[in-house]
Amino acid sequence: MHPLERSSAKSLDGSASVSSSSLSSSSLEPLMSDVRQVIGDAEALLKATAQQGGAELDDLRAKSRESLRAINARLATAQQAVYTQTKHAALATDRYVHDNPWVSIGVGTGLGVVVGLLLRRR
Repeated sequence: MHPLERSSAKSLDGSASVSSSSLSSSSLEPLMSDVRQVIGDAEALLKATAQQGGAELDDLRAKSRESLRAINARLATAQQAVYTQTKHAALATDRYVHDNPWVSIGVGTGLGVVVGLLLRRR
């Protein structure tokens, strides 16, 4: 099996975790982490207010729990979609580099020269 084709593992809460080679440097990871934190805080708030009564409050708690479940499911779906797209892009890049090694070396060398020239100006 190709190293980039390894499937993601499931974390303890059931959401798909992402391998360090795909999305760890993505700008979406901090956002997903923040959303998970908000969901966790909202669930903790629901548990903390569970002892307070009232039919309206019970209905509000039930609606909030359902909304949190829906958001969590959508977040997991979005994360899996981003992971899949990233994996496909990485595989396509890997295939291209293996099919065209000299072009890849030329592009890398060209980028290195440009970065070197830009850094030399400072």
